[in-house]
Amino acid sequence: MNRDEAERLHTAVLVAPASEKRRVRKQRQKAAANLQIEQQHSEREETRAKYLAELAERRGTSYLPAAGEQGPTQLRSSGRFRLPRHQDTSATLAGAYPFLAEGGLGSDGVFVGQDLYSGGSFVYDPWVLYARGIITAPNLVLAGIVGSGKSSLAKSLYTRSLPFGRRVYVPGDPKGEHTAVAEAVGGRAIVLGHGLATRLNPLDEGYRPSGMSDESWASTVASRRRDLIGALAETVLTRPLTPLEHTAIDTALTEVVRSNDVPILPMVVEHILAPAQDADPEGRLAEDGRLVGHALRRLVAGDLAGLFDGPSTVTFDPTLPMISLDLSRVTENSTLISVLMTCSSAWMESALLDPNGGQRWCIYDEAWRLMSHPALLRRMDAHWRLARHYGIANMLIFHKLTDLENVGDEGSAMRALANSLLANAETRIIYRQESDQLGVTAGALGLTGTEQKLLPGLGIGQGLWRIKDRSFVCQHQLHPDELELFDTTGRMVSNRH
Repeated sequence: MNRDEAERLHTAVLVAPASEKRRVRKQRQKAAANLQIEQQHSEREETRAKYLAELAERRGTSYLPAAGEQGPTQLRSSGRFRLPRHQDTSATLAGAYPFLAEGGLGSDGVFVGQDLYSGGSFVYDPWVLYARGIITAPNLVLAGIVGSGKSSLAKSLYTRSLPFGRRVYVPGDPKGEHTAVAEAVGGRAIVLGHGLATRLNPLDEGYRPSGMSDESWASTVASRRRDLIGALAETVLTRPLTPLEHTAIDTALTEVVRSNDVPILPMVVEHILAPAQDADPEGRLAEDGRLVGHALRRLVAGDLAGLFDGPSTVTFDPTLPMISLDLSRVTENSTLISVLMTCSSAWMESALLDPNGGQRWCIYDEAWRLMSHPALLRRMDAHWRLARHYGIANMLIFHKLTDLENVGDEGSAMRALANSLLANAETRIIYRQESDQLGVTAGALGLTGTEQKLLPGLGIGQGLWRIKDRSFVCQHQLHPDELELFDTTGRMVSNRH
């Protein structure tokens, strides 16, 4: 601030005597001049003190030279460092973003493999995730083309859960893939087929949960038997039962249970076709149940004779780590497989729906076969809705999601029921899909465009894991012993040299 810009003191006499002596006027002007000089002196001292403080701060601070430190510590090369200019798209450069990878699901649960985005271990357990509030439904859907590795993943998930106290039920194994696994883990595989001595009586009382009264148990067994026979009849007839046919079944079942300690299907069929005289005095009940009786007769005297037409030759032990029903000996058509699945699932249902049975996996392989039959689909839907109450994690295994187009007509109740199974599964695992399946798969499972583009390029054992609103790409890893046990290509490569 120069002298001209300095603050100036201006004085004016507002009240003065009419006449002022010269001596008094000079004293007043001198006092005003002294005030101005003192103010200027004070400003100069303040400016000097500020300058000295800044000078002392600069002298007390050390700065590196522009060329950096001297000697070997400067870590510089003899020449200047130059980088070539690079140009790329934003889609490619997005891969260099440091916060691209997901944080993962934690370390509690079953080891699956490697997260291909973060490089860390990928761990999954539906019961742990449910307890942490990450998912609200423990059910799982697994889809992938043949040879993509989905079968090995399913076997790894349930076998690696066994040390955590979980058990595994396979109500029907159409290809017999789970038999060797069940025997290896100390469980049991029950093989059903023509020419074998194995018999399962689906009308057995089954395993009785602890704490259930005699009255409740009798009511539960009667309801289960009635539902089973109705489901079998609907499966064979490929239509719902009429009220008259339900009455014929109830009457025959009541008569058989009253007169026999161990009711079996041939007895029920006999009473439907030829009711007792006191139960049908006018002979109309036999006519009402004629079609149902002949449909069920197929199970005891037709192409399924010898499987469910006598007392059980094996018992269901719910304490075993794994139980599988091998249906690979009966693969004539999908209807026979569905009938077998209905009978077998009813046979182990009493243990499956025991609230005190612990946490259990229930594996539905070749799920498209089951969902094409209304009775089986309704039974599966009931199991899925009660999964949390009974501690069950259901797993549906598909090849491709277009198999759902075979479930009922477009807009039908059956199609809606099949879609609800997918909706109630908050874990969706998708392995490699063919290009023509991408749209259907993305629509059915709610995939984003980016997730959809990943599917055709996935390798063997690589899958897109969609867990609620979070996505992962995981490489499944197998122990050599697991690889040998889970291998499903043995027959194709056994003669290779």
